[in-house]
Amino acid sequence: MTASLLVGTVAAVGVLHTLVPDHWAPIVVIARQRRWSALRTVQAAAIAGLGHVTSTLLLGVVLWAAGASLAQRYGHIVNVVAALALIAFGLWIAYGGWRELRAHSHEHEGDGDDASDHHHHHGDPASQRTTLLLILGSSPMVEGLPAFLAASTYGFALLATMAVVFALATIVTYVGVTGIAMRGLERVSLGPFERYGEVLSGLLVAAVGVFALVTA
Repeated sequence: MTASLLVGTVAAVGVLHTLVPDHWAPIVVIARQRRWSALRTVQAAAIAGLGHVTSTLLLGVVLWAAGASLAQRYGHIVNVVAALALIAFGLWIAYGGWRELRAHSHEHEGDGDDASDHHHHHGDPASQRTTLLLILGSSPMVEGLPAFLAASTYGFALLATMAVVFALATIVTYVGVTGIAMRGLERVSLGPFERYGEVLSGLLVAAVGVFALVTA
């Protein structure tokens, strides 16, 4: 492979891999439910993208040190664990929302709008946001590792260039897709279902985790 082809390969991998919904959809779902600002949503997407880049490059170091077969095995295990963690996180969110609905069902009975407002004003726990970003950022893009391995004979300059291009492609795609999806959701009104937004959001995130597990 030529140097330019290797750079183009990692750029394409960064874009195409990030387009898969299990990367950005959980951020969009939680951002809508928690009513994050556009800036906060973009920041979350950028952090998740940075985590993806970091975990991929770290796994690349394992590949060079321990061999391709061992690194591929580690990559699969990490992806499976991340998918299971995403399922658990989604179910945790859904269960918390269900408990809150039960606790306030009598107090807000017959007044869905008030219940929805009460629910949304519970705050935005930083721990949930951090947990989600750690899960999303922990799974490496194994598809890009062969290109880095092939470039190992070209010297450090090419490897550094590929790492920068890969990082930019991944993070820009993360932010762009998340922003577009978020703007699309802002035009959608869930009506009475807003009261069950926490439960539905958690179940959707868990479903995305199931998708990630099946395709891992």
